[in-house]
Amino acid sequence: MAIIQLENVIKTYHIGEVETRALAGVSLSIEDGEFTALVGPSGSGKTTLLQLMGCLDRPDSGAVKINGQDVTRFNANQRADLRRSKIGFIFQFFALVPVLNAYENVELPLLLNSVNATERRERVMGLLNAVGLADRAQHRPDQMSGGEQQRVAIARALAPRPVMVLADEPTANLDTANGQQAMEIMQRLNRETGTAFIFATHDPRVVAFARRVVKLRDGQIVDNGANQ
Repeated sequence: MAIIQLENVIKTYHIGEVETRALAGVSLSIEDGEFTALVGPSGSGKTTLLQLMGCLDRPDSGAVKINGQDVTRFNANQRADLRRSKIGFIFQFFALVPVLNAYENVELPLLLNSVNATERRERVMGLLNAVGLADRAQHRPDQMSGGEQQRVAIARALAPRPVMVLADEPTANLDTANGQQAMEIMQRLNRETGTAFIFATHDPRVVAFARRVVKLRDGQIVDNGANQ
């Protein structure tokens, strides 16, 4: 079953008098449970594609459908509700709340989704245990390594039980060992939870883990990939 479909999506950015076509008629379907990498040179459209999938931006034309609903027709509040409940995000710079500890960072999306206290604790501790950080629950981001922070971010992304997790260059600020560990954790959680993971990346370490690789160039898909 397709969890997200993009149909002939066009996106152009205007900076002053300069017009840049970021996506030029992209069509793509992502199935439930995929572990997919979006790859291509800088300026190929990877990040723009991820932003449209995450309802962080709207296309100029074309459709973006999540679970069959055309989210390009949603208003700002509807898009925010969808992001909060259905989409997890993992960023290059971790994006943890610095004044909150690991437990509270993972708990935050559950508070926003009004999950009751008992279930919040069960989910948070289950996820911290799954990423190997149950013993670091009370540590703030500045008390953790980059690898630990990214593992907290992975747990936070999965906390609301989203249909997909979108990761923009998730290993870019990690050394080889921590990058490998982060990918192994995401691969295992993808298999255990059935949540789709979609990465935008330049990193061959990420590509090596992907079961499908979608290649972009100049705002177009040049290879749709195939699930392995």
